[in-house]
Amino acid sequence: MLADTSAGVHGALAQVAEKVEGGGRISTDEARLLWEHASDEELQRLAGMVRARYHHPNRATYMVMRIINYTNVCVAQCDYCAFYVLPNQDGGYVLTREDVFAKIDDLLRLGGDLVGFNGGFNPRLPLHFYADLFAAVRERYGDAVEFYALTIAEFMFLADRAGMSYEQAAARLRDAGVHWITGGGSEILTEDFRKRHAKFKYTVAQYFQAQKAVVDAGMRTTATMVIGFDETTDERLEHLERTRAFQDECRAAGQDGLFSFLCWTYKPYGTALGGREITPREYWRHIALSRIYLDNVKHVRTSVLTLNEDAFRALEFGADDFDLPLEDEVTQKAGATIDLDLERLLQVPRAMGYQVEYRHAERPPALTPA
Repeated sequence: MLADTSAGVHGALAQVAEKVEGGGRISTDEARLLWEHASDEELQRLAGMVRARYHHPNRATYMVMRIINYTNVCVAQCDYCAFYVLPNQDGGYVLTREDVFAKIDDLLRLGGDLVGFNGGFNPRLPLHFYADLFAAVRERYGDAVEFYALTIAEFMFLADRAGMSYEQAAARLRDAGVHWITGGGSEILTEDFRKRHAKFKYTVAQYFQAQKAVVDAGMRTTATMVIGFDETTDERLEHLERTRAFQDECRAAGQDGLFSFLCWTYKPYGTALGGREITPREYWRHIALSRIYLDNVKHVRTSVLTLNEDAFRALEFGADDFDLPLEDEVTQKAGATIDLDLERLLQVPRAMGYQVEYRHAERPPALTPA
């Protein structure tokens, strides 16, 4: 009986592999089969095939960037966050415009040109605060710096606080010079996960409604995912399934949709949730599965921020892109460590046989002057 079961699994894996090799799309059940039964080598092989449809096998791209945490005041109260303070608690802050400029100037001096803005749900900062800040950044730096303005979750909070539809809020930010709003704040996109850990955040359906409004406004966006909480395999697969379906919807409408998919690992230190970090091997396998399953997303990014040098091994599991961060207080408060020796870090993928090339963030086609 055991031999029959083993033979059945082996045969099913061979069928899934044949489908991937032929350019077919795997189902969620087939993704589960790969996760539970495929070897590391088989996942590498299949992920490499899908990666090669978009990218040269021995090339990888990277960016040097800084996440500016403009405020640490937040009312979302996610139990996996070690960064936030509630309004009126000691230690809360909001960066001045001069503080923001100083951090951007420092990034430029170090050879970077991408800024991510990330803070939280600060009820004292209205939408026009952000629109004015982003307009000032665009006016001061032009195209010398690109910035990821907010996450989808923050965008939703601001729209609701302003009494605006997602469409209206997206247009307001676009007109202020915003080109990108990232998929951050997604963590694990299932309703059960959000009820367990982020009950004051928005529903999964609302999340994708907001992201579609960003795309419809002509801005660019990304997909993100964090693993290593207490999520089940089914919840991870549901997140990937929803992401792929969203990208299908965008493509059917003639839109680029998701520029990339970035997955990173939960850092448990100093959080109410606690827990232990997953192993790099589990992360690499998840990157491979994501590359195979998300066959409609061109870029799969690996997280140097949370895995340091171990992140580069994910290039052998389907990833093609990474960033070298200079700062991110949110993850650093939870235990992430940042290595500022960028040249030493770049030697790791080079020693693995990859030609690494700097990638500049692109202006969305819809917002590019004729």
